[in-house]
Amino acid sequence: MGATITIRETLAIDEAEWRRLWDAYNAFYETSVAPEITSRTWQRMLDPASTLLGRIALVDGTAAGFSLSVLHHGTWVAGPVCYLEDLFVDPDCRGRGIGRKLMQDLVDRGRALGWSTLYWHTRENNPARRLYDEFVKADDFVRYRMQL
Repeated sequence: MGATITIRETLAIDEAEWRRLWDAYNAFYETSVAPEITSRTWQRMLDPASTLLGRIALVDGTAAGFSLSVLHHGTWVAGPVCYLEDLFVDPDCRGRGIGRKLMQDLVDRGRALGWSTLYWHTRENNPARRLYDEFVKADDFVRYRMQL
């Protein structure tokens, strides 16, 4: 019998496990986020008035992954636009369909809530692109990023 994978919104009780996953996510990208920014991100996920959506994947009740998305208005569409900013699965839990469930969770929520678009970007050599390509092929846009 397989493990039960559940996707749900993040709750206050998830903080320690989410931070463990968040730290592993940042290590994967060889970066760090200041503790005060991490704390602010966590608080925004719990704030019902925030446009930051935190979702957590549980395998038999244990946190195994998360997604962080931002809802915003668009200039070319009527419905909300969802930017999937972060998606991570614990390396010890990969290959079980958790990333796919996190992605499908956003697709299903978007359809149910009337979002017009779901989009994301990733590094060109990210192995997760195999999964992302199952949902939609990458477009031809190039990202520009300026630190201010």
